[in-house]
Amino acid sequence: MARVAKESWTAHGRLFIACGIMILSPFQYGIDFGMIGGLQAMVGFLEVYGYRTPKSPTGWNLATERQQLISSLMTLGAFISSGFAGVAANKLGRRACLGIACVTCCVANIIMMTTTHIAPLYVGRLVIGFANGYFMTFSQLYIQESSTAKYRGLFLTGFQFFTSFGTLIGTIVDWATAKRPDKSAYLIPLGLIYVVPFLLGIGMFFIPESPRWLILQGRYDEGRKALKWLRPDGYDTDAEAAEIRAAIEKEKESSSGVGWLDMVRNPVDRRRTLLAVGAVTLQAASGAMFIIAYKAYFLTMAKVSNPFAMSNVLSCIGILAIIANSLIIVKFGRRRVLLMVGLLLCGVLQLIVAVIYDKQPGTKRTGTIIVAFSCLYMFCYNGMISTYAWLAGGEIPTQRLRSHTFGLAAAVGFAGAWLTTFTAPYFINPASLDWGPRYGYIWFPSCVIAAAWVFFFLPEVKNRTLEEIDEMFNQRMPARKFRKYVCVGVSVDASGRKSIEKEQDIEVLRNEKVETEIAVAKE
Repeated sequence: MARVAKESWTAHGRLFIACGIMILSPFQYGIDFGMIGGLQAMVGFLEVYGYRTPKSPTGWNLATERQQLISSLMTLGAFISSGFAGVAANKLGRRACLGIACVTCCVANIIMMTTTHIAPLYVGRLVIGFANGYFMTFSQLYIQESSTAKYRGLFLTGFQFFTSFGTLIGTIVDWATAKRPDKSAYLIPLGLIYVVPFLLGIGMFFIPESPRWLILQGRYDEGRKALKWLRPDGYDTDAEAAEIRAAIEKEKESSSGVGWLDMVRNPVDRRRTLLAVGAVTLQAASGAMFIIAYKAYFLTMAKVSNPFAMSNVLSCIGILAIIANSLIIVKFGRRRVLLMVGLLLCGVLQLIVAVIYDKQPGTKRTGTIIVAFSCLYMFCYNGMISTYAWLAGGEIPTQRLRSHTFGLAAAVGFAGAWLTTFTAPYFINPASLDWGPRYGYIWFPSCVIAAAWVFFFLPEVKNRTLEEIDEMFNQRMPARKFRKYVCVGVSVDASGRKSIEKEQDIEVLRNEKVETEIAVAKE
């Protein structure tokens, strides 16, 4: 693929603008996730939806069933909408689907802010989940399909940064309004939800549609123009567009079509589907949804002093981890290694917290230790798991089935998040099992099993173009050989013919590939 001499990020300014607008989507998701956990520890919210009890440190509590549904219905809605993302993507572009999400989000928030009855609140949580599923799925698809291989990891790191930044903003607003004596304590945080859909809806008018989606739909000229807008001046966009079209046509020739069954019909697509689903599910396997969704309530029930302030600390630590990731780990780290190390560290940290709380529950010293190890946990999760789970799940699907496969992966990931948020109250609520931090006993083995799966099955595709990833999967290589494999795919011109690369150059690449495979075999 032809490239320009200047590859600095400033040369890709328009690409950064487009992906920057898309990154507002996880900001909305983060605000919702950070905010809803805090509402459940607010007296103003509990006076409307909860009940008085001397067992709670605040004198108020929320019924276990209500707590389950308020937190988990959002992820259930996201599971449903992302699961059907492939169907919508067949007819609508990435921008159109995000526009639908913006409208749906505002409708859901109107329902939540105007009711004082639990049933409409449930409906609002489910509907906003529909919006969040589209936000998280189609914004990532746009970034994956529009970015260059060099910056794809950086943009997905930014994606996770804004998820955590949104969570921080949600928890800060909760902290600022928690002591208000009336319904405004939770209505003010809910009002934040209107901001992102408004900004995102306006911003999308100024950026093009995903070029890969346009080419996949047979709108080649529009796709080439979109690619030209996204790439630097002087970049050979004709060659890149032709390569994308050639890869799509090759897939169509060797495969039956685009649909649900096509994700598992042949061994290559089936492997890529299972890997994408498994990669995204790593987030849920780490147990992070439990801490993210319930951190204020969890810290309150663990008798940590000033739980809302400590929730802000956890969110800040998560953001610092992502900044460190973008400055250091993206450049030098390998994704498989980071995921394995992150999962093992998260499992050990949760085990330590569970053991300490089991021995000395409710003491000030135990509360300090819980906060300290929870901070380390958030650093490991955000720095080594959250970004790379979504990134791996988005890079691996075949281009022809990307919307279906990534939609399924996101749906299963949301299903895991729903399962965690739905069952967690049974373990941590004083009205149920009242385990509190002992909940970590469950997540230690989960993290170990997830790390083992990464080691044996997940391939390393860092700095590979989507076309190179296609080539490696078509070779049916085991995961351990992906990192050192030398791709020898041939570029094509706008007419679909081979480019003017000389056959001897291709032969040199093939020889280098053979030498590399011999070296790997010796290792």
